[in-house]
Amino acid sequence: MASETIGALGLGALLILMVLRVPVALTMLIVGVVGFAQVISWDAAISQLKTVPVEVLSNYSFSAVPMFILMGVLAAHSGMAGKLFQATRVICGGWKGGLAIAAVGSCGVFSAISGSSLATASTMTRVALPEMERYGYNRGLATGALAAGGTLGIMIPPSIALLIYAVLTEQSVGDMFMAGLVPGLMGLVMYSLTVTVVMRLRPSLAVAGEPTSWREKLASMSGLVPFFAVFLLMILGIYFGIFTPTEGASVGAFATLLYALAKGLRGRELWQAIQETLALSTVVFFMLVGADALGYFISVSRISFSISDFLYGMDLAPIVVVLCILLMYFVLGMFMDAIAMLVITVPVVFPIIQSLGIDPVWFGIVTVLTVELGLITPPVGMNVFVIKAMAPHVGLGEIFRGVAPFIVSDFVRLAVLIAFPVLTSLFLL
Repeated sequence: MASETIGALGLGALLILMVLRVPVALTMLIVGVVGFAQVISWDAAISQLKTVPVEVLSNYSFSAVPMFILMGVLAAHSGMAGKLFQATRVICGGWKGGLAIAAVGSCGVFSAISGSSLATASTMTRVALPEMERYGYNRGLATGALAAGGTLGIMIPPSIALLIYAVLTEQSVGDMFMAGLVPGLMGLVMYSLTVTVVMRLRPSLAVAGEPTSWREKLASMSGLVPFFAVFLLMILGIYFGIFTPTEGASVGAFATLLYALAKGLRGRELWQAIQETLALSTVVFFMLVGADALGYFISVSRISFSISDFLYGMDLAPIVVVLCILLMYFVLGMFMDAIAMLVITVPVVFPIIQSLGIDPVWFGIVTVLTVELGLITPPVGMNVFVIKAMAPHVGLGEIFRGVAPFIVSDFVRLAVLIAFPVLTSLFLL
C-alpha cells in the first residue's frame, strides 16, 4: 500500500476516533504510532514511542506553557481578578451596558497574563456574572460578553496557542507574541463596540450603571496596576531582548507569585493553585506528545505533500488556498478544542503554506483567530460550555444567542486582518 494511502487512512481513523470520543491526545498518539509502523516498521514505531515524549518534555520552549498557566491560576486565586473587574466597572460607570463592557475589558486585561481562553472565561464568569445579574442584565448578553471576552486569551500575548504554533512551525515565539498585539487589542475594542451597538438596537437588555466621578475612575485604576506591571515586564523584556519568551514566562510567573504571597496566598490555597497548574499542564503536554507522534507519521506518509501537489494542480491563488484552510478551521472549531485543533492540523497545512510563500507569522495569527471563533461557535464552543458549567441556571441557547453578535464582530476582524496583513507586523523587530 502506498504511503500516501496509509496517510489518508490514518487521517480518516483520526476523525473516527474523535467522533467516538476517544481523548484527543490518545487518538493522535495511537494514529501516529500505528501509522508510522505501517509506513516504516513496528520496531521504528516502538523506538519512536520511547523518544517522542523525551523530545517534547525536554523542549526548552515548551517550558513556558506551565509558567503561563501558573500566572493565570495565581491571578485567579490571589484576588487579582476581582479587583480587576471592580476597577473596570468603576471606569465604565454610568455607561449603558457598562458592566458588559467592563466584563469584556476585564477579560482582555486578565488574558494578558493568563494565556488561556478557558481560564479567562471561567475566572471572569465567577467574578462578573453575579454583578451583571444583580443589575438586571439580560442573561444572554451577560454570558455572551463573557464567552467572547474569554477568547481574547488566545490572542493577546502571552498566548499558549501562539506559543504552540510558533514551536510547531519553528517560528520566533517573540515575533508571534508581537504580531498578536494589534489583533488582540482590535478584538478588545471591537467587542466593546459590539456591546454598544447591541445596546442601541435593544436597550431593554441592560440598564445604565451607577455614575462615577473622574476622581473615582482614576482611583480605581489601581486595580489594573498588577496586571499591567506583569504584562509590561514580560512584553518589554521580550521586545528589547532582555530575556527570551521562555525566560519572560518565568519572570512573569515569579512576579505574579510575589504579588499573590503579598496578598496573603498561603498554605492550602497555594497548594491548590499548584495542583491546578500541574493538572492543566499535563493535559497540554499529553496533547503535544500525541501531536509530535502524529507529525512524524504525516511526514513519512507524505500526505501533506500530496495535498500540496493537488492544490498546485488546481492552480488556485494563494489567498484562495488560505481561505479554504481557514474555512476548514472554522468547521473543525465547531467540534474540537482549540489547542487540539492546532496540534493536529498545523503539521499538515504548514508545508502547504511554506510552498505557497505565505508569511508564516501572518498565517499563524489569522489561523489562531479562526480557531478563536470556534471557542464560541455552536455546537461545541468550549468557552460557552465553560460558562454553562459556571452558571448552570443559564441555558445553552441563551448563551449562544448572546454570543452571536460577537461572532459577527470576529468575522469582521478576520476580514480586516486578511485585507491588511501589515497589521500583524507593526510591532515586529
